Amino acid sequence: MPLQPLLPAAALAANMAEIHPPLRSQEAFVEASRCLYCFDAPCIMACPTGIDIPAFIKKIAFGNPAGAAKTILSANILGASCARVCPTSVLCEGACVLDDRDEQPIQIGRLQRFATDYIEERGLKVLSAPPQQTGRKIAVIGAGPAGLGCAAELARLGHRVTVFEKQKQPGGLNTYGIAYYKMKPEVSLAEVELVKSLGVEVRCGVAVGKDVTVAQLEKEFEAIFIGVGLGAAARLRIPGEDLPEVIDALDYIARIHTDPLDQVPTGRRVAIIGAGNTAIDAVTQSKRLGAESALIVYRRSEADMSAYGFEYELAKTDGAEFLFHAAPVEVVGPKGHVTGLKLVQTRVDANGRVEFVPGTEWVEPVDLVLKAVGQEKQVDLLKKLFPSLAVDARGAIQRDPLTGATNVPHLFTGGDCANGGREVVNAVGEGKKAAHGIHAFLMKETAAPPVQPSRLGAKQGAAGSGLLRPIRAHELEEALKK
Repeated sequence: MPLQPLLPAAALAANMAEIHPPLRSQEAFVEASRCLYCFDAPCIMACPTGIDIPAFIKKIAFGNPAGAAKTILSANILGASCARVCPTSVLCEGACVLDDRDEQPIQIGRLQRFATDYIEERGLKVLSAPPQQTGRKIAVIGAGPAGLGCAAELARLGHRVTVFEKQKQPGGLNTYGIAYYKMKPEVSLAEVELVKSLGVEVRCGVAVGKDVTVAQLEKEFEAIFIGVGLGAAARLRIPGEDLPEVIDALDYIARIHTDPLDQVPTGRRVAIIGAGNTAIDAVTQSKRLGAESALIVYRRSEADMSAYGFEYELAKTDGAEFLFHAAPVEVVGPKGHVTGLKLVQTRVDANGRVEFVPGTEWVEPVDLVLKAVGQEKQVDLLKKLFPSLAVDARGAIQRDPLTGATNVPHLFTGGDCANGGREVVNAVGEGKKAAHGIHAFLMKETAAPPVQPSRLGAKQGAAGSGLLRPIRAHELEEALKK
């Protein structure tokens, strides 16, 4: 039967509440005071956007959260969303030296949220576009994390930037594809406003190739950044896949962001195909929307899951079930609606390939199937828009990883369409690098990686790595006042 909403609004609001509440002022001060302020800080090296983490934490400890937010946003314009969705336990917090001493790592993500929330709640402006303008015009295709990261950095370098986004709202997966209990879409949309405040124009509901041609962009703009992300979810290629209750997991999550929670239909018995982070988001969302059971089906073992360990533990806490070494072979729906999912046991051969075990098929009763087996690369779109653009065997755009430059001189890229699908912070970092690559291309300079400006004397590599010289006491005092 057709899907229906299962819970009233009050219950849904409680279920979808944030996992990690924001730190209070005193809590933030105590946590910030634990930081050792390492000179050669491994947390900076672990951050794809090169945020000067010890500097912003020390500013919180010194009672300057607005200055901390400036440090964060100077390096990562989407610092508020990354504070909520970054896998900090495997990035900055995972690199914290306190962890090596068997102490609890600094809660960098929560401190980052404290600082960025501080200025947002008070309407404080800590960034501004530079007064000088180069007069150069750049088009950015896609208003996701990579495109916004590139656009903001280009604006701060003095260029005029226009972002073209086919969706009604900007922000990409930050707006449409993040689990609701991790981040509300309002956070993403506020970040877009921050990018626009730097002088960036964002045009939504404009599909390049349909509403505006590439030829028109090339005539009006001197360079183009391609940040189109990935496409639709990959198909299962099994009978019954086209039944109405077989849905892309990202579309399911997007509806949670666009419709009132008590109007979002879901299944009582849900099966999610896949074991990545999107699958985890889908299974936890379905449970919190009222599903009686939610089952992740994965063709390999628990050890082969691509989802982060902390995400896996969260899903189990929410009551999700996991079925390993099983694969779908048919979606059952004799009357036009899903009633079950036919599965088969699997095993892995000596070459690492998955094979079905004969005679082991059975049917799990479900009324909703969510596909989370990865997203298709946008090869057809890219070839249609940019016939000369080089694409590798995976379907990702070939580019210089330090500058984002492609084989076509005026085309640059970054984010999921180039890296095949990584984290939000990776996309922002790649957008920043491409912005500096574009700047060098337009100004006829030697391309240089972005340098995080918040730490005095810092000389950092393309991903925020490199050695930092010791900072003298008077320099530290002055830096913390800014």
